[in-house]
Amino acid sequence: MLPFVLASPTLELLAPSAADVPAIVDACRDETLRRFTTVPVPYDRSDADFFLRRIVDDGWATGREFTWGLRRPGSGLLEGVISVRLRSSDVGFWTAPASRGQGLMTEALGLVADWAFEGGGLRELFWEGYVGNDASAAVARHVGFTYQGVGPGLHPGRDGGHPLCWKARLRPGDERSTRPGWPALGGPGAEANGPVEYRGTVGVDSVTGAVEGDGRPSPSPHALARDRSLPEAP
Repeated sequence: MLPFVLASPTLELLAPSAADVPAIVDACRDETLRRFTTVPVPYDRSDADFFLRRIVDDGWATGREFTWGLRRPGSGLLEGVISVRLRSSDVGFWTAPASRGQGLMTEALGLVADWAFEGGGLRELFWEGYVGNDASAAVARHVGFTYQGVGPGLHPGRDGGHPLCWKARLRPGDERSTRPGWPALGGPGAEANGPVEYRGTVGVDSVTGAVEGDGRPSPSPHALARDRSLPEAP
């Protein structure tokens, strides 16, 4: 599958490229992003190259996982990353520190959900984030995901364990508005801290659990969402 663009009047989602390496490295050195994802620590250019090669490029080529970078129309600056895994129907994302608190990831997740249900043929989307990842949860909540409860994460953390995660689901007919049942998310300013969603180690297949390539963790936006969702600091 060749990468395609999703866009609104105020946001464009395009596949990340080598030109985005500096922005990816800078974002993945952020302490909040590290806390809620399994990106390598320390994080350097080789990790970003691995992410682009094994997650972004291979994901599009195989049709397994589609990853986009968030940009403002007319700007080349990458302000976040979001992805969807087709077989497991789960989403993951993170927002660069300087772009948090502006609602970008909420809009991006809405665009991805629209495509998933209309063009992608998915019957549902799943979100999962570490308990305490208020910003990432706020993004899913604002887009209309229904809270499902707490349980062990589907993907291992850096220590190999499966930390407790909040879980939520969105279906095609669901209204894109906040639904009741979500836990308290830290007050009015929670989202401003940036969404960090835990999606598990980049390079780990979400269905089989098999490690791809050399198994090095990388920032899949799904290292994003199970980050696959980083607090967007929306």
